[in-house]
Amino acid sequence: MTWIRTVPLAEADEKLRKAVEAEQQLYPKEYAQPVHPDDAAGASIVASHTLIPEALYHAFATFGSLMSPELPLSRRQHEMIATMVSLTNRCVY
Repeated sequence: MTWIRTVPLAEADEKLRKAVEAEQQLYPKEYAQPVHPDDAAGASIVASHTLIPEALYHAFATFGSLMSPELPLSRRQHEMIATMVSLTNRCVY
């Protein structure tokens, strides 16, 4: 596996900390605790973006926005779509 330098949240500057907090606020409450936590930003895929806080926010805020309960799909439908996209992309997370 490729190694990517990450910034642990304990060492994050204000910009990174705000980006992580802002994108997390958009996610459903069930996503509050990462399945595979690490020392960086809570999950390895998020941690891989810690060097560029703006990219981290926009990349993960998109998913949070797509999971919004204000959209016409049910939560079940959102999760089904997310699962099928992950399956199609052969994601392990």
